[in-house]
Amino acid sequence: MPPRDIALVLLICVAWAFNFLTSALALREIPPFLFSALRFALLALPLVFVMKRPSPGQWPRLVAVCLCVGVAHFGLSFLALKLAGNLTSPAIVMQSYVPMTALLAWWLLDDRFGWRTGLAIGVSFAGVLVLGLDPLVFRRPDALALMLVSAASLALGTVLMKRLRGLDVFSQQGWTAVISVLPLLGLSLWMEPGSVARLDEVSWVGWLGVAYAAFVSSLLGHGLYYVLVQRHPVSLLMPWLLLTPVLAVVLGIVVWGDRPGPAMWVGGAMVLGGVLMIALRAITKSRELPPQDVL
Repeated sequence: MPPRDIALVLLICVAWAFNFLTSALALREIPPFLFSALRFALLALPLVFVMKRPSPGQWPRLVAVCLCVGVAHFGLSFLALKLAGNLTSPAIVMQSYVPMTALLAWWLLDDRFGWRTGLAIGVSFAGVLVLGLDPLVFRRPDALALMLVSAASLALGTVLMKRLRGLDVFSQQGWTAVISVLPLLGLSLWMEPGSVARLDEVSWVGWLGVAYAAFVSSLLGHGLYYVLVQRHPVSLLMPWLLLTPVLAVVLGIVVWGDRPGPAMWVGGAMVLGGVLMIALRAITKSRELPPQDVL
């Protein structure tokens, strides 16, 4: 990639890494499902003016994608982040959505992969098991389980998204925000009673976390990612995006006070190493295919 695009992908990684920190700070004051609802409510404000309607017959798939990504993924990931009490393990475990996506694409889309990719998938999942033995994670296994379910929801939404046609990234983000707000708000009213009434007690730190998640992480981060996807294959961008959990781990140690043990380091290296192997195999495969197959 040219230096300009490398700078853009680094900006994306920084934006997404800091989202773990700003969200964790905001979750001290705002419950997870309400935080997710507020994030999408803010995100929807500028996007409703540029959203495109989906093609006829695609509404069921679009709604399913929005529920998987907007409600299940984001709602559960913020809940897991709050329960975990650290930034390191959620940032690493979330990367398991990459091997999960490969498995779901093989199952639902007949997108076959070779033994090397299968080995990389196995290494990633084994890394999650090793990571779960670390004392930082072991004391809150519920957070680990929720983050895995969140990653699986993102993987399913990603696979379903591949069959959507005619929607750019801002339309997809806009519809995800619009469709997800009410279910997330309903979950908050049910599972977080009284949280809406206490919004007037939220400090500027909490509202800054909501605004950062909506405008910097989602609007800027995903917007720039869409620009880069138009210029380069996703498989070429994926190794660069692995800087996101690395930066999040650094923030967790330096700012949040995380103290990961040997199991966290070994398991994290296995998870991220497996993701990197999957990305590199995808790059190799794209170079081996004829031009018409790559497109």
